[in-house]
Amino acid sequence: MVRGKREMKRIENATSRQVTFSKRRKGLLKKAFELSVLCDVEVALIIFSSGGKLYEFASSSMLSAIERYRAHSREDSISTKMEQDIEGGEYEAAWISKRIELIEASKQKLLGKNLGSCSLDELHELEGKLEESLHSIRERKYHLLQEQMAQLKEKERSLTKENESLREKYLKCKGLAKSPTATLGEGVAHNGAVQHSDVETKLCIRCPGRGTYS
Repeated sequence: MVRGKREMKRIENATSRQVTFSKRRKGLLKKAFELSVLCDVEVALIIFSSGGKLYEFASSSMLSAIERYRAHSREDSISTKMEQDIEGGEYEAAWISKRIELIEASKQKLLGKNLGSCSLDELHELEGKLEESLHSIRERKYHLLQEQMAQLKEKERSLTKENESLREKYLKCKGLAKSPTATLGEGVAHNGAVQHSDVETKLCIRCPGRGTYS
């Protein structure tokens, strides 16, 4: 009797489904055992029935097989991520390189070079950009000049104030430098002159053998 090919879909009859599961489960476990023995490989097989019952087979240890699987999965994940990062880095590097080329070409045009390939509209656009740049440069220059002038005026006021302070100190020191002894001498000389002016001076002329004439 030739067995027909079974259609790969869920078996609707519960009894037939359970019988098929039992037969094929045993066959699968047997094949896993034979594969581990014949090929000297580590095999781990885990099966959960529709009712939640666990069936398993491990050629060595199920825990060691699971740990080995996890470590291998982590390595694969890291390797995949590295490959993705490399591909992303290459794409980003190519994009940056292209942007640099465009910026360099625009820079050359702003400097008045390589204008032969520019159309009239491109030249108008370039002229507008240059005018905007020149306007911004002039505004910045004016702002810096205003700041510099304000700083110079503030410095001038500070120097003027400092000069006035030094002048006051100089005049004060000059007044204190006048000696008290000199002042006292001037007073004594002045008093002597006053006293001398109060004395009446009388001149007497006398010849020998004669009287005195005043």
